[in-house]
Amino acid sequence: MTTTIDLNCDMGEGFGPWPMGDDEAMLDIVSSANVACGFHAGDPSIMFRTAAMAKQKGVALGAHPGFNDLAGFGRRMITGDSPAEIERMLAYQIGALQGVAALAGHRVTYVKVHGALNNMANENDDLALAIARAIKGVDAALVNVCMPGLLMETASDRIGVQVAREFFADRAYEDDGTLMSRKKQGAVLHDATAAAERVLRTLQNGEIVTQSGRRIPLKIDTICVHGDEASAVEMARAIRAKLEANGFAIAPFAAR
Repeated sequence: MTTTIDLNCDMGEGFGPWPMGDDEAMLDIVSSANVACGFHAGDPSIMFRTAAMAKQKGVALGAHPGFNDLAGFGRRMITGDSPAEIERMLAYQIGALQGVAALAGHRVTYVKVHGALNNMANENDDLALAIARAIKGVDAALVNVCMPGLLMETASDRIGVQVAREFFADRAYEDDGTLMSRKKQGAVLHDATAAAERVLRTLQNGEIVTQSGRRIPLKIDTICVHGDEASAVEMARAIRAKLEANGFAIAPFAAR
């Protein structure tokens, strides 16, 4: 029996003439594309081009909104915005990608929050609820891609936003199920072969193994590879090959 799993990647993260990652190559591997919406990265032309390529290659399209932080690539903690401001900021970015995607003949089916905002929302219930409200307010059919067992998932469940639970192929985990800070050694994984084996074990065993060795049972709907890493394409290709060789089919979660 074949089991389907989604493979997603953050992309469209260049700005103007400055590229970031190999989106064209990645779109031949993944089944879902999380497209930056112009705040932490991206611009209308990059958003359009990425959405058009995703449509051509049969890849699902998601909004990847974050803090208004081009200089910090959305990975700096910004604490001055209220939950209401975060809600409006998210709605603005989702709507921007919806408009550009429509121009390209594609459709946004999910949202995945980027970087520091995602991490902060998993530690702050008010932020998690603001994000869930923004998603539901823009389009109640949108799926919130979030980490399992944390505040983003529980906030979405509370107000009736559908979720897809995500595992990061290239990141290490703390014992509470959050991502290890990028400031710590070993937080970002670069070995494609090891990452592919780790993803397979995670799906087969239904659990995350943290950096300390703790095992956290969970359900996973989608696997993420960060497109800005130099090893991203090699890693995504290795993960797809490993999963397909072990009875998994790669397909967008929204299509199931």
